Amino acid sequence: MKRIRKFLIRSFALAMLTMLVVGGVLGGFGYKMYRGALAEQPLEEKVAEIQADPDYTTLAEIPEIYLDAVVAVEDHRFEQHFGIDLIAIGRAAWNNLTSWSLREGGSTITQQLAKNLYFTQEKSFIRKIAEMFMAFRLENTYTKDEILELYVNSIYFGDGYYCIYDASQGYFGKAPIDMTDYECTLLAGIPNAPSVYSLTANPELAEQRQEYVVQRMVQYGYISEDEAQSILQDQS
Repeated sequence: MKRIRKFLIRSFALAMLTMLVVGGVLGGFGYKMYRGALAEQPLEEKVAEIQADPDYTTLAEIPEIYLDAVVAVEDHRFEQHFGIDLIAIGRAAWNNLTSWSLREGGSTITQQLAKNLYFTQEKSFIRKIAEMFMAFRLENTYTKDEILELYVNSIYFGDGYYCIYDASQGYFGKAPIDMTDYECTLLAGIPNAPSVYSLTANPELAEQRQEYVVQRMVQYGYISEDEAQSILQDQS
């Protein structure tokens, strides 16, 4: 019995040591990727490029329900975290380990912005770590409102629309501020998988995703169940 206990303790210690070593190596490569990205173009310069776009849309020019929908479905702890969501990362890590894949990332809005600004969509641990370092940098440099504003001005909505203004004009023929609650919640669900939820390619799937968005808004207290049903029924 003692031998079995010693064996288990040693195995656990070896596993922990291996994880620390591997984590340290990956962390080093990730930090190097992060520093290399900043060396190629400083963060402030990259942000200024986005803000200089003629179609750049401020939060004041976007319906509040759209912003609530984005936070509810993408990162409901956005206001509380410091760039990464440890709870979401833990859940994603467990799901990835049990499925032997990298299918779930647990990315916050800040991490998604970091990826959109500097990194590719390639799924790798090193890129993920670099993204985290960049998320910390973003959170230390900009306010939550500034980060959310940059995010909606740099995400892909499918059909060649790379910001909320283009998507609103392209899909609905109107400025973002003029979108209805139905259109806002529909649009908020697309960036999760633009090729899947594009309104021109798969309108039915886009509506299914919209229902999920609205459910999350109810779950996190942004709207009531009655308001949710009213939104989904009003397609005018």
